[in-house]
Amino acid sequence: MRQIFFDTETTGLDADKGDRIIEIGCVEMLNRQLTGNNLHLYINPERASHEDALRVHGLTEEFLADKPKFAEIVDQLLDYLAGAELVIHNAPFDIGFVNAELKRLKRGVLTDHVAGVRDTLLMARDLFPGKANSLDALCRRLEVDNTKRVLHGALLDAELLADVYIRLTRGQDALLMDDHGDASGGEAQAAVDAVDLSCFVLPVLRADAAEIEAHAKMLADLDKAAGGSCRWRALEPPEPVA
Repeated sequence: MRQIFFDTETTGLDADKGDRIIEIGCVEMLNRQLTGNNLHLYINPERASHEDALRVHGLTEEFLADKPKFAEIVDQLLDYLAGAELVIHNAPFDIGFVNAELKRLKRGVLTDHVAGVRDTLLMARDLFPGKANSLDALCRRLEVDNTKRVLHGALLDAELLADVYIRLTRGQDALLMDDHGDASGGEAQAAVDAVDLSCFVLPVLRADAAEIEAHAKMLADLDKAAGGSCRWRALEPPEPVA
């Protein structure tokens, strides 16, 4: 499955009142592996940012003045997103802004161009009811390093969201990335294959009834958070027929 972690920065909070997108960040994940095929766009919104928004993202009119307008990047964006599932934190906000931009250009709506949308805010509220579930709060709870997030940036936030999503769905070890950001799954597997396991004598530890019950509950929670697509459930043996 191709998934795109998607985030925007905007001039304000209300697309219906003319606020515009100024930055888009996209991080690609293919079959739960980050590919490095990301997309980062700055956009000239043809208007100023509200003071509160400017304090959040720090992108000034002067910086954005020579950047392309949305109409100039729309084909690049839609071609990149085509057929992917989007993963967004508080999806209605970002989708609302993209739809407003597409409407100006008579290009339909975002969901016309993608396979679907998954909202990590809804996932987090389901997993952690009654708790703060902002991206920063999830980074702290799930031990994702967000110390570089002094100002909000669309690409950085999309990268953080990818890490949060992997941890929300308990797939931390699926991200085999080296220090340069390159996918290294083949190298990691080669290193594993090179280990001679015949020299190890390993005890077999059987789960007791309480552990099996706890494991089943954890899988049920994961399956619920993943919208019924938890891979671990597919690996469970079928229940015996009476």
